[in-house]
Amino acid sequence: MEGKMSWTVADEVDYKGFPADRSKTGGWMPAALILGIEICERLSTMGIAVNLVTYLGGTLHLPSSTSANVVTDFMGTSFLLCLLGGFLADTFLGRYKTIAIFSIIQTLGTGTLALATKLPQLRPPPCHGSHTCKQANGFQMGILYIALYLIALGTGGLKSSVSGFGTDQFDEKDEKEKAQMAYFFNRFFFFISTGTLMAVTVLVYIQDEVGRSWAYGICSVSMFVAVLIFLSGTKRYRYKKSLGSPIVQIFQVIVAAINKRKMELPYNVELLYEDTPETSRIHHTDRFRFLDKAAIVGEGDLERNVGPAAAPNPWKLCPVTRVEEVKMMVALLPIWATTILFWTTYAQMMTFSVEQASTMERSVGGFQIPAGSLTVFFVAAILITLAVYDRLIMPLWKKWKGKPGFSSLQRIALGLALSTMGMASAAIAEVKRLEVARATGASATTETLPVTVFILIPQFFLVGAGEAFIYTGQLDFFITQSPKGMKTMSTGLFLTTLSLGFFVSSLLVSVVKSVTGGSNGGQGWLADNINHGRLDCFYGLLAVLGVINFALYIVSAVWFRPRKSKPAALQMDTIVNGSSTAENKC
Repeated sequence: MEGKMSWTVADEVDYKGFPADRSKTGGWMPAALILGIEICERLSTMGIAVNLVTYLGGTLHLPSSTSANVVTDFMGTSFLLCLLGGFLADTFLGRYKTIAIFSIIQTLGTGTLALATKLPQLRPPPCHGSHTCKQANGFQMGILYIALYLIALGTGGLKSSVSGFGTDQFDEKDEKEKAQMAYFFNRFFFFISTGTLMAVTVLVYIQDEVGRSWAYGICSVSMFVAVLIFLSGTKRYRYKKSLGSPIVQIFQVIVAAINKRKMELPYNVELLYEDTPETSRIHHTDRFRFLDKAAIVGEGDLERNVGPAAAPNPWKLCPVTRVEEVKMMVALLPIWATTILFWTTYAQMMTFSVEQASTMERSVGGFQIPAGSLTVFFVAAILITLAVYDRLIMPLWKKWKGKPGFSSLQRIALGLALSTMGMASAAIAEVKRLEVARATGASATTETLPVTVFILIPQFFLVGAGEAFIYTGQLDFFITQSPKGMKTMSTGLFLTTLSLGFFVSSLLVSVVKSVTGGSNGGQGWLADNINHGRLDCFYGLLAVLGVINFALYIVSAVWFRPRKSKPAALQMDTIVNGSSTAENKC
């Protein structure tokens, strides 16, 4: 029996629902099939986002601020829908079905966008001379929004499940497969970067020089092919058994605590309810004592069922370990809140920075660099920063401090600092660009100013380097400092910082446009024509907000108490006795 069980993987099944055979399922080949979905998702989402603002302004004739908000709302919704995708995967569909369904939805979205940019009836007529340009009407914008939000829905479902389903193909308890999983994570991030790099170079070039409908059609076809490849591995995949959504568990603790808000906590915490196995328990802490009331045993709390397998109603009584898991999630919120502004800064790289580039000299020899392709410096900064950190900083830091690199909180701090410096650099570059625009009397954004676009490289590089630190820092922080049973939830919490960062950008643009509308000769800071606005002031505002946010982050980081690992003896006892349960798996 023991020999037979060694060939199966605990808590995972094959496509028929039988225990997964280690020799026939999982491993590198199935995981590689999943990576194709990720590279196509990045190709579509980033290829659309980084160059969409030029289409909105140049073809649909929308104002500068409106174009920026359309892009940031699209990206914000994409990441916000990761929560929906994660909930459906955890509770109803499972990761495999979630990936299959939402990848098809994204294919439909990119196909619709290809048609919207191809058919003349779905865009306004081009501008002629000095005549007023006609903006896209409601029907034309409606078709565009349908396409964009189908893509956003597809992205949300995919991002919530692709990385998790990839790691499901490896058994953490097997040393060989555990090493392969670490390698998979490296390749996963590499494929994200590769997809993004292809999007901001090849795809943007096709959009500008060949046609947007061709570029978006390529996205649709490539995703469809990736789906077929993904489905071809159905018999080889390992499928994780669903344990239910942690969102429900969090609400159970909150509801139980509210219902017992008038009850007094016992002096001895041992009197609080606990039914979790000893090896899986989280010890009681004194933070957020109000939530402890969910573990107070009240009259009738244990009378739901009878018999040895009786379980109390989780909406009325929760074990201490469940309460402590919720406390751990609550403790993440200050760090979560102070990282949102970075992604607001990041949003400017896809909107106003691209608009800046579109007005500047972009020729290198006889080649005209597409404005959207300036983000290649952004991607290059990420790759260079990661390489320098891995090959240079980590070895030096280990020799000096005895630690294998910066902590997650230190990396987040570096990311916030670099993004603030990036906005200061952007403000300085915009001052220079505006000086040239006024000196030459440029009145239209279609006029090329005699100033090189390469003065924008510092802002792209600083924010890109910041993303390399903050993305890895946030992911590490939210995964390692969250309960084992809530890893998906914590990853979703991380992705909501991206979502809210884009939405905050939209809100900030609207507020600034409204408040400054009477200044600068009635143009405001964010004029419809950026040559008539004060984008430098807007960037300066973001730099000031970055300084304030950084101070708040430092306070939050000092206040935060990192989760301590279990004693080695307890960990060894767990391994020897094989007492890990399904509830403890990521």
